[in-house]
Amino acid sequence: MKDNKKNKVEQDSVKEANADENVTVSDDFAGEGEDTQAEAEVNTLENQVAQLQTDLEAKSKDYLFLAAEFDNYRKRTLKEKAEIIKNGGENVLKGLLPIVDDFERGLKAAEGDTDSKSVTEGMTLVYHKLIKYMESMGVKEMESTGKDFDSELMEAIARVPSPSEEMKGKVIDTVQKGYMINDKVLRHAKVAVAQ
Repeated sequence: MKDNKKNKVEQDSVKEANADENVTVSDDFAGEGEDTQAEAEVNTLENQVAQLQTDLEAKSKDYLFLAAEFDNYRKRTLKEKAEIIKNGGENVLKGLLPIVDDFERGLKAAEGDTDSKSVTEGMTLVYHKLIKYMESMGVKEMESTGKDFDSELMEAIARVPSPSEEMKGKVIDTVQKGYMINDKVLRHAKVAVAQ
């Protein structure tokens, strides 16, 4: 009996050992399949990372290109604005040069002429030429005498007693003319207002 028990214990031990080997062998086969699948996933993820890095580099290059292009545009625009500001008055002054020439000719002619009428006519011609040029540039004279006082267009430098009730608040005298340029005040008219 003891031998039977001993044989049975040995047989159980052998069965357990065989079962352990079977489990180990089946675990090894299962591990190889998982390793292959894991390697495939790793390769897929590495490919995706490589693709994303390539896309990121391309987008970074595009961004840097656009940033540089915008910076160049900004610098060019600032340079053009500076040129416009620097030379903006050039055309206006160039248009005034013929009028200066006319004044010089008129003054030279007035030196030897004793007739004030011809000097007055010459100066009147030059004055009208100047006014015409200013109008071509969009400059217009403001009408102020006899009009209601408007603080947007006029500057009151004096208040005088009103000669009549209906003249109160109106401009009695224009001390210095005002001018508009393209519907904007170039210079306010200096006026005396009736109280």
